[in-house]
Amino acid sequence: MKVRYLSAFVLASLSTSAIAQDLAAPKCPSGPPVSATVAQDACQQAFDVYQFMAPQLGLALTGGNATAGQGGVLGGLGHFSVGIRANVFHGKVPDVNNPAFAQSATGAQRRTLPTTDEWVGLPTADAAIGLFKGFPLGLSNILGLDALVSMSYVPTLSRDDFSVTPSSNFQFGYGARLGLLSESLVSPGISLTWLQRDLPKTDLVANLAGASLSVTDTKVSTKAWRVVASKNLIRFSVAAGIGQDKYEQSATVRGSITQFGGSVTAEAPGTSESLSRVNFFGDFAYNLPMLKIVAEIGHATGGTVQTYNSFSGGRADQSYTYGSLGLRLTY
Repeated sequence: MKVRYLSAFVLASLSTSAIAQDLAAPKCPSGPPVSATVAQDACQQAFDVYQFMAPQLGLALTGGNATAGQGGVLGGLGHFSVGIRANVFHGKVPDVNNPAFAQSATGAQRRTLPTTDEWVGLPTADAAIGLFKGFPLGLSNILGLDALVSMSYVPTLSRDDFSVTPSSNFQFGYGARLGLLSESLVSPGISLTWLQRDLPKTDLVANLAGASLSVTDTKVSTKAWRVVASKNLIRFSVAAGIGQDKYEQSATVRGSITQFGGSVTAEAPGTSESLSRVNFFGDFAYNLPMLKIVAEIGHATGGTVQTYNSFSGGRADQSYTYGSLGLRLTY
């Protein structure tokens, strides 16, 4: 089975791309020395792949609601919630094994690099712990507080000519939820959440025919805030929210090409990316005693990322509609 899951994460460790050729000049340097020109095209392709995938990885990591199916605070000390879910969407992954993914030895060449349509996603687990119930206001409370914790899993994979090696398979995130209004019989629960989730430093290497594209020390950090409202309808509950995601990525990007029995390498200087996107979503939950089965659908849009090459799948800063399915235990 080809690296589907990995592509979601790994090629997702790469950043965003454009169908328009946004960069006026290559990011990777040319000669002198001559070796830099020989490897410039491979290096530029590695950079553009990096640019193409990061927004997709950021979306797979953040999803929508910080706590699926919930909008208000838990109700103070003694209350907690734990859940697992997978955020998935129909993404675009660079097809590095396609013959059209060729490299020139005479400097960077503009191309339309091929992509394939793949389901992109990451599994995550999260927990919320009630800290403060809030101050009474009529039949409700205001300014309650919960602590939020999340955990993401990144696999170590090695398949044929492609490998992904994270420094750790697990990474934790943290945040908080401030209750603007606690849910009551007559009022919805409304809250403001902030959550930071990162992925561990990861090395990605793709070995092609006569070339190598590597993205090493890849670090992806996401910060997300949301305003969420929810209402429990006994057997069912609903929630909806809107907010902003900020993705920040950095990596060391190199391209190598083999010619006349030797290998030469070029590196892209100062490879980093920052992107902000608007994110809105809706949740629907089926309520069992202490357990919720939650489905979510959302949409992320906005931001601009530049590349030298274009991609057949379109811009990577294009909008994406995503979904998630999970279980949540609440006490």
